Amino acid sequence: MSRWARRFVFAGALWLAVWQILVLAGGTHRTGVVVGLLGFVFQTVFGKAYSLVPSYFDRSLVTTRLLPVHFLLGNLGPMLLAVGIETANPSLRLAGAVAWTLAVGVFVGTLGASIRDNIAGSETGTGDASSHRVPLDRTANPFVPVAFAYLLVGTYGLLAVESELPVLVDGYVPRTVHLLGAGGAVLLLFAVGFRLLPRFLVTTIDHRFALVVLTAGALGPAVIAVSLPAGGLFAVGAALQAVAVVGYALAVVALYRRSKRDRIGFYGVLGGAGAGLLAVGLGITFALDGVTGARIAAHARLNVLGLLGLTIVGVSYQFYPPGVSTTALINDRTALVALCLLAGGLVVEVTGLLAGLPLIRTLGRALAAIGGVAHLLVVAAVLAER
Repeated sequence: MSRWARRFVFAGALWLAVWQILVLAGGTHRTGVVVGLLGFVFQTVFGKAYSLVPSYFDRSLVTTRLLPVHFLLGNLGPMLLAVGIETANPSLRLAGAVAWTLAVGVFVGTLGASIRDNIAGSETGTGDASSHRVPLDRTANPFVPVAFAYLLVGTYGLLAVESELPVLVDGYVPRTVHLLGAGGAVLLLFAVGFRLLPRFLVTTIDHRFALVVLTAGALGPAVIAVSLPAGGLFAVGAALQAVAVVGYALAVVALYRRSKRDRIGFYGVLGGAGAGLLAVGLGITFALDGVTGARIAAHARLNVLGLLGLTIVGVSYQFYPPGVSTTALINDRTALVALCLLAGGLVVEVTGLLAGLPLIRTLGRALAAIGGVAHLLVVAAVLAER
């Protein structure tokens, strides 16, 4: 299992580097979302979910035989979709959507079968030494299947847009993106994060606070998806999502301040939380001052590269510490440089987007591209040690 987890994590790091280079080269916004979300974010999520979710539900993975199939289809799908979008080839887009759908079916089917008799997660696998964490663990677990449901619905929406299946609502693509991104990836980040981060930081957070964050994070994406692009219901969904992201960010800061540990990876988690707050602030301007192409692009980058991306990079360094590498020039400092380039590049790019300064925007994208390649080198070196 650990071997396949590492392969998914490496694939995710490779997708991150490709994504940043593609954005720098002028790839379309839609291609960037496919490569960033389905490639980078979900490949990493898949790998760690196979390892973590069964243990969090006090179960074992029912089989590992389908993991090679998932790995192949899960990476082939975004690749075909991206090429199909860039070349305006509907056949490639359909093939990519089918491959992605099959991969998600394997993923959800395998994990669903593994936890089928403990779907609410009341059995948490929490050891006696961590019994004080049981209330928080039991609060977080039920939201993992909810995130999987979002992933399934969002995947159907993606397939429907590229095929002749009935579309969700009206086939508006941002609905599907929100179901996959905010519903599938971000909610899973919150649910797993409330189990993982307190252990990394050797502290805890009140389970009642986590319940507020998770409930808002579970409701917000659905409300936003059905009400896009504007209106009163959309404002309600945006408010729910804002409560979730702000609450998560406050939890991250509180955990960090209470902890006596200091690791490179924690800075990525903090940076991700900060990017989430910036995304919420930008989202408010949508309601107050309207939507523009630059604001949409900045909002997407803050969420996918920022909230999700920086957090994933940071947590990766916790699971796979750069300090263990014996490769020349690959160490904690290299990892910190990669994080700073990704975070700094994101801030510079967003500033350029919102201020209408193409040179600043391009500079930010160049910094992020260098950071993406640096992260790939760190991950490759650390995984090679294993």
